[in-house]
Amino acid sequence: MRYWVAGGWGVAALAGGQTRTHRDLDLAVDADTLPACLQGVASLGYVPETDWLPVRVEYAAVGELWVDVHPVTFDDAGHGRQQDLGGGHFDYPPEAFGVGSLENRAIPCLSAAQQRVFHSGYDPRPQDLHDLRVLAALDE
Repeated sequence: MRYWVAGGWGVAALAGGQTRTHRDLDLAVDADTLPACLQGVASLGYVPETDWLPVRVEYAAVGELWVDVHPVTFDDAGHGRQQDLGGGHFDYPPEAFGVGSLENRAIPCLSAAQQRVFHSGYDPRPQDLHDLRVLAALDE
């Protein structure tokens, strides 16, 4: 299964450790492996909470635990696309994927550049501003 950690935990992986509390774990998942991913999430006690497939599906578990899964379809060149709710799509160019680390474990995650793209185009919340500051510090 191919997956990449995105959102706040993706920023944490790029920074090498947790930088703030997180409501959920965002996963960009190769759409070809989506059934296996959802089966794995369900086997951990999570149940679908918000199903907006093919755009995203959010699973919840007891204790305010959340996983937000975003299926990404890839072409032969490795360029990914995720549908959005408005009929468009989000782009994941091949360079959008990287590796970070948490607790000395390699974590596949979205690159800092891709994280910045996904933190744009909307009014940022305090946690988004925090993530953008962390990403900026990575460039220093």
